[in-house]
Amino acid sequence: MGKRLDNIKKDIDANRIYPFAEALALVKKTATIKFVGNLELHLRLGIDPKKTDQIVRGTVTLPFGTGKKKRIIAFVNPAREKEALEAGAIRAGGEEIIKEIKEKQVINFDIAIAEPSLMPKLAVIAKILGPKGLMPNPKTGTVTEDILKAIKEYSTGKLEFKNDQSGNIHIILGKINFENDQLNANFKAFADALSAAKPMGLKKEFIVSAYIHSTMGPSVKIKI
Repeated sequence: MGKRLDNIKKDIDANRIYPFAEALALVKKTATIKFVGNLELHLRLGIDPKKTDQIVRGTVTLPFGTGKKKRIIAFVNPAREKEALEAGAIRAGGEEIIKEIKEKQVINFDIAIAEPSLMPKLAVIAKILGPKGLMPNPKTGTVTEDILKAIKEYSTGKLEFKNDQSGNIHIILGKINFENDQLNANFKAFADALSAAKPMGLKKEFIVSAYIHSTMGPSVKIKI
């Protein structure tokens, strides 16, 4: 692994900040693993993640999706279970699913969407879902009366981003074998959403550094 990375890193100038298009060409050239990996973006932000007014959180709909099918669970009342399943949720229900998660603490979904009336009942599993970023939230559109719209949006490219405890953001922009213009469109959509999520009172530089790389490939520093 070390020798492989050393060889492919020769094409990358570690001291240079590349335009996205040029960096993408390098990332694709150095994506030498035998399976189709992802294009990953990692950002270091100039925020203080301990201050609530500097938390960076938002949603973005990537025009071409990430290439990964999202497993969506819907917390809904019995009358809406069928339509939630038909819209694409892998499971739909209320108290029985909540009880199962509380007792078994098994998470087998990527996104949770809930009707507002179910939110009080979700309180008992908030400590299980919250740390994993899976607690439904009105700000991201995962607590809504329009369950069908939310399921369809998250099934076709909508995703949530939020800084971690170190003030970093990590997202997948798509599969490495996507066309360049598709990945560029996804990147632009995210860059616009990130700009809109910048804390208003932040005095320091917002984006300290940004890198893209393929799965198990070398990083390339980019301008964003």
